[in-house]
Amino acid sequence: QVQLEESGGGLVQAGGSLRLSCAHSGRTFSNYAMGWFRQAPGKERQYVAALNWRGADIEYADSVKGRFTISRDDAKNTVYLQMNSLKPEDTAIYYCVARLAVAATTEDKWHYWGQGTQVTVSS
Repeated sequence: QVQLEESGGGLVQAGGSLRLSCAHSGRTFSNYAMGWFRQAPGKERQYVAALNWRGADIEYADSVKGRFTISRDDAKNTVYLQMNSLKPEDTAIYYCVARLAVAATTEDKWHYWGQGTQVTVSS
């Protein structure tokens, strides 16, 4: 069983930056694709970014391209989401996800989910 624990959320002003971290445990991290979803109040959960088990095939949602960067450190069993130029519409709970090998953009393809971390961007 895989456990995922997010950290790094918080309150930031528009234009600021945050880095989210997700620690993976329970199975061999390097076998897993990793990603991030988010859910804003009153809205459906949406895909943010993901990368495959080798750290390749990175894909971003259009709404975050050029501002967010996903990366992984297999030595630390951790995936990161660097978020720059944050906007109030980025306010959401951010969830870390994992599945074997290949990433996907739809939430039903992801087998493991973290509890989420709140990101709030003030205007």
